[in-house]
Amino acid sequence: MIITHTNLEIIKKKIFVRETLSRQLNIWRMKSQKIVFTNGCFDLLHHGHIDYLSKAADLGDVLVIGLNSDASVKKLNKGANRPIQIENDRALILSAIQFVEAILIFEEDTPYELIKLVQPDVLVKGGDWKESDIVGADIVKKKGGLVTTIPYVEGYSTTNIEKRIKNW
Repeated sequence: MIITHTNLEIIKKKIFVRETLSRQLNIWRMKSQKIVFTNGCFDLLHHGHIDYLSKAADLGDVLVIGLNSDASVKKLNKGANRPIQIENDRALILSAIQFVEAILIFEEDTPYELIKLVQPDVLVKGGDWKESDIVGADIVKKKGGLVTTIPYVEGYSTTNIEKRIKNW
């Protein structure tokens, strides 16, 4: 598929601000669609990210991604050169994935306020998280939702890709 200007405009419509996401969430809820939420940096999108996001999307009807802003990535101490790609580029790349319905860039240290807004039916994190440490789990469980983890695909990480590039 060749990305045309029209396709690019459609893709960009998946990138929301809080007010427009709130309206869209109401539409999905009126249609009784199950909303799945996850969050992350998604810097240098790779096989592991696609596997994780596709499995997350399979848990419901709508996959919403909270994307760490550049500033919040820096606070996570992922490395001096991170993020490698700027937030708008990361959001655009994620929005091109067919099974991703919405992306919202968040500035806060955690996605807690965004999870309060989204009120997902399912909250998903990577397999290295314990449920007790998953931010927003209390919100989802209080409304009877599911909090779950998805195992990582071994050998895939942005850090490993960055190391390979540096050693090339």
